[in-house]
Amino acid sequence: MKSIAVVEDEKMVAKELSSMLEKEGYQVHLIEDFSGVTETILDLRPDLLLLDINLPEKSGFQICREIKNKSSIPVVVVTSRDQLPDELHALELGADEFLTKPYRKERLLARVANVLRRYEGRSNMLEGPGFLLDRGTYTLYVDGTSVLLPRNHGKILESLMLEFKNVVPKESICEAVWGTSEFIDENALQVNLTRLKKTLGSLPVKVQIVTERGVGYKLLPISDTSEKEPEDRV
Repeated sequence: MKSIAVVEDEKMVAKELSSMLEKEGYQVHLIEDFSGVTETILDLRPDLLLLDINLPEKSGFQICREIKNKSSIPVVVVTSRDQLPDELHALELGADEFLTKPYRKERLLARVANVLRRYEGRSNMLEGPGFLLDRGTYTLYVDGTSVLLPRNHGKILESLMLEFKNVVPKESICEAVWGTSEFIDENALQVNLTRLKKTLGSLPVKVQIVTERGVGYKLLPISDTSEKEPEDRV
């Protein structure tokens, strides 16, 4: 059974959506606490997110950006905002569909089914800016090409993508790669990181691995690393 998370602050609309989707055989997670929406969605890992734009804590645009930065969960925006700039902005942030209210039930269900079909087989995928990482095989897909990463390199990249823009401690990376942070020669981590950086540097990806000296590493968009020291860049 496919699961769908619904983020809608109008209670009547939210209940109507939930009822409609449940009648079609979907499992529905109705999110009513808007204080930590992104974290709730990432924990639920639904097959699809139905997202309103006008929300009380943070905008749907911001939530869409945060979700797409950390996952490949498909997003269908359902909103009363019918201006073209809003639609374009949502699509630029990674939304898969944009549907304006009021909408026909059949149209919404068709869009949902269509997006779910497009994402069949991509549940193992992590999505980064302009690239995908298959967490099952550690294959990197970018610009129409694919690169099979060594397992250690794939594990490191996966750890950094899951905490995109946040620092990942060295110990956490070692745990992800070797299952322990004890008795691991730091040179082994450095060698793997250097080779991964070289691989990323040879591909048209718009991210870099940045060192936080004495703490760990983080994955940043290239535009966010302009002030870093050259040796910290890929």
